[in-house]
Amino acid sequence: VADIKACADVVRRIKDDVLLAVDNSFMSPYFQRPLSLGADICMSSGTKYINGEYESSELKSLQIALGAVPSPFDCFLCNRGLKTLHIRMKLHFHNGLAVAKFLESHPRVEKVIYPGLPSHPQYHVMQKQCTGVSGMVSFYIKGNKKNATAFLKNLKVFTVGFSLGGFESLASSPAIMSHASVPEEERKALGITDTLIRLSVGLEDEEDLLQDLEQALKAAVSGEFPSQNHPHPPFPGAEPAAPPTGSLGWGLRVSLFAALLRHSPMD
Repeated sequence: VADIKACADVVRRIKDDVLLAVDNSFMSPYFQRPLSLGADICMSSGTKYINGEYESSELKSLQIALGAVPSPFDCFLCNRGLKTLHIRMKLHFHNGLAVAKFLESHPRVEKVIYPGLPSHPQYHVMQKQCTGVSGMVSFYIKGNKKNATAFLKNLKVFTVGFSLGGFESLASSPAIMSHASVPEEERKALGITDTLIRLSVGLEDEEDLLQDLEQALKAAVSGEFPSQNHPHPPFPGAEPAAPPTGSLGWGLRVSLFAALLRHSPMD
């Protein structure tokens, strides 16, 4: 976690015409206001927690000249999201903190990285410049790449994906997904090992999220790896899926339906 005010003070001492830009996508303006801490430019991804904004006339000129602007419909979606931002961020913080505390005390977890935990090295910085924390939680699972992959495959409530900031909870392995193109030595220097898991904790029920993590960790570290002959174990309390009815398999029925569409007269 960067101390934005300290960075701004350093920039001002070096050169007056240097601009300090902050990507606030992970926090959103609800929890952190970089401009009030001395930053010149604050940016947020429009596809994450909140819509983007630029606080510079020079950047605005480039934006107009290059055409790097969102469509009217994209603006509508961002504007719609702003109306529920305060409600969503409170629950992201609640669920994120609950997940982080659960993982920190779990015997199958090596380390948890979450600025909302007192164990985080920049916890004091977060308290000074933020009013809360989002749902971004990272942790190192005990074991190796096989255990990390098995953990992802056994998740039921969390969806595997490397986006973030949405209402649904996502999980990813940066080493083999978002940062797979980064050379291995560079990944290790950044702490992106094969056992690092990143979670974007969403708005689902807290108990459901913790139960999902518990069963996935148990399966991953104990060696229960899903396969074609041994599919995922059912989620606790869930009823097994009913087998397809009828004489035709699902795949065959879909193929026949597609064939009928191709040969049907169209207006």
